[in-house]
Amino acid sequence: MALLSVEDLSFAYRDREILSRVSFPVDTGEVLGLVGPNGCGKTTLIRCVDGMLTPGSGRVLLHGRDLRDMHRRDIARAMAYVPQSAGNQTASTVFETVLMGRRPYLNWTVSPADEEKVVEALAILDLGGLALRKIRELSGGERQRVMIARALVQETGVVLLDEPTSNLDIRHQMAVMEVLSGLADERGLAVVIALHDLNLAATYCHRLLVMKAGEVYGYGEPEEVLTPDMIERVYGIEAVVKQDLPAPYVVPVRPGQLREGA
Repeated sequence: MALLSVEDLSFAYRDREILSRVSFPVDTGEVLGLVGPNGCGKTTLIRCVDGMLTPGSGRVLLHGRDLRDMHRRDIARAMAYVPQSAGNQTASTVFETVLMGRRPYLNWTVSPADEEKVVEALAILDLGGLALRKIRELSGGERQRVMIARALVQETGVVLLDEPTSNLDIRHQMAVMEVLSGLADERGLAVVIALHDLNLAATYCHRLLVMKAGEVYGYGEPEEVLTPDMIERVYGIEAVVKQDLPAPYVVPVRPGQLREGA
């Protein structure tokens, strides 16, 4: 049984259908990448999986249990969510913000064990030197890493991330993906991550779910899914996909350039 299963999930805003019969499993230790153009439904899908939005039909299963039958606190202990952007107006420190990830487990006091978990997460995301800084004083990339650290201290089996690398430079993009990939492997996490960068997705994701106009266009290993035909049909551009590297590598080309070079 998959750790997380999405079955025939559909969602609409009033009369506008956003998602249509989306299904996929995510196993223990797996990193699943959600890819597709802007507006294809990636963010809405993640919010439906997390329970922030209520699907019109279909269901989400955690360990075989329907999300609709679970209390919000139990969901927070099983699944963490990292939004696309982190707020920057709070007066909280980095340490305090990450500590909020322990809320599903806290009663009236914070234990030394809770604080140790925060220190560990800050070290993993290279944030130890910023622990006492205010969130509003940080760059967008630093705030994004803080939100990932907050998700890690929730100690959930499933982590959902909506474009967590969008504000990061290439070094920190790879560092974050290394962390997520390593934790999936070491702790058996099921990681679902929406990404725009197809090459980053191909390098770090075990499988890709390609979305187009709210539907699943393709699903499988990067070598199977990332083809010039898929990229043209889904993104509307021409591209070369190199298969002679450790992972597929997508090279976009200018319109007509491939025909000119033929």
